[in-house]
Amino acid sequence: MNPKVRARGFAALVAAAVVVAGTVLAPTAASAAEKVVLSKGHTDALDVHYEGGALSLKVNDDTVSPSVTRDPADVTFQVLPEAAMAVPDDPRFAFLGPAGSQVWLLPLTQDPDLLWPGWNTTTLDSGVFEGNKVRLSLVDVQGPGSVTLFTQDSFGGPIIKFRSDDGLPDAIDVPVHTHAHSNWTFGALGSYTLKFQADATLTNGTTVSTGPVDYSFVVGELSGGGPEVSLSVSGMADEYQPNDTVTLNAVQTPQTELDHYHWFSRCPGTDDWSIIAGEAGASYSFTATRELNACEYVAKLYGDGHEVVATSEPVSLWVAFPPEEPGTSQTITASIDETQGSLVISVNPDDRAVVLPPAQLTAGGDRWESNGELRPVTVTDTRAGQPGWSASGQIPADFAGPDGATFSSGYLGWDPRVITQGAGQGVVAGPEVTPYVVGSGGGLGNSAVLGAAPNGAGRGTAQLGAGLRLSLPTETAAGTYSATLTLTAI
Repeated sequence: MNPKVRARGFAALVAAAVVVAGTVLAPTAASAAEKVVLSKGHTDALDVHYEGGALSLKVNDDTVSPSVTRDPADVTFQVLPEAAMAVPDDPRFAFLGPAGSQVWLLPLTQDPDLLWPGWNTTTLDSGVFEGNKVRLSLVDVQGPGSVTLFTQDSFGGPIIKFRSDDGLPDAIDVPVHTHAHSNWTFGALGSYTLKFQADATLTNGTTVSTGPVDYSFVVGELSGGGPEVSLSVSGMADEYQPNDTVTLNAVQTPQTELDHYHWFSRCPGTDDWSIIAGEAGASYSFTATRELNACEYVAKLYGDGHEVVATSEPVSLWVAFPPEEPGTSQTITASIDETQGSLVISVNPDDRAVVLPPAQLTAGGDRWESNGELRPVTVTDTRAGQPGWSASGQIPADFAGPDGATFSSGYLGWDPRVITQGAGQGVVAGPEVTPYVVGSGGGLGNSAVLGAAPNGAGRGTAQLGAGLRLSLPTETAAGTYSATLTLTAI
């Protein structure tokens, strides 16, 4: 591991990453019960649910498509050896250890070569909990080193959320409709058990709690150098009608960089498996016919030397008989797949520039201030499952001005509002975000909610806006400055 490489990765955490506006999100997660190891990709490790009067913690596994909801007991989160980095020579990060010492870090912004865990309350409805919030607590850590979760303010300074080496429990309040990430740091190689808990008070005064929930983390290689890769096939339905499309997916556990597959079939009356020509990817689609009824299918994963690394268990295809009704009647079947549709956030390309009026001195003469309006933002949700959504914005880089002059995006705040929404939607505006104040985070340098719709009330088209407020120190150099606001929806 080259510590200089990870040092650059840490610097990227401070600067954040620019995300293209108009993000389209994946469908609602299905459920699964197999044991898995997650080592790369996005996952909501702390996925808060409230169903049937009970609060629960789940894992939203977005490393597979479609995403899958898992029980924390079925998941091992692996912090790969490549996550090792040197503690920066910056007194603000002394809580991680001496400068130059080694820690293992899963970063705030996504690194495609590492796991990207976060927390999520977007499944929770507004009006259920007092203050529309839940409390997440880290109540215990068992392992060979310390564990710290922290975010960063507009100036790159750490904002500690959970820290094991100065006493637990630690707790944070998380609004509903929130999807967030942080830096996760571990002080030593080895196995850890992190006990998290979610608590909330209902609007009728009743308290609900998940109680402590164990989360298993392994920092470095898994015991024995890592488990053998297992392969399974997902996507096979219980029964198909003739001419239905069948789509099978090969799923690795844990996910590796290997991507060469072959698919095989075996039909009644034959003993041998036959390779399916031209199918070398992780997905295989074909048309169901009565001739294929009771055929079996397996996938095999191959290594760099074309050796078989893993073979799935067979899955069987069952195709119904076509209807044999006499006469001229027809049977018409219609279905709606709740995973279809999309969530899109957009702005009018001809109305996307915001020009604030020239800043004026406040009455006290201690700040430059200017107020304006965000141009309308449109969120369109056509997903049949109606999982709800949350739209947010962030200015990840500083405002840039003349001759290299800059000022932090944290000096800009907003007061969101709902401009229009469709019939049956329940869209609510996000909370006001004030400009940066010395000693605390603030402003749009951090991700902030513009608007959200609860589960069951998000489908349709809504327009969001916000009043903008810029508040700058008087020593800011004169000139015209600009920055880019990134908008996302999930």
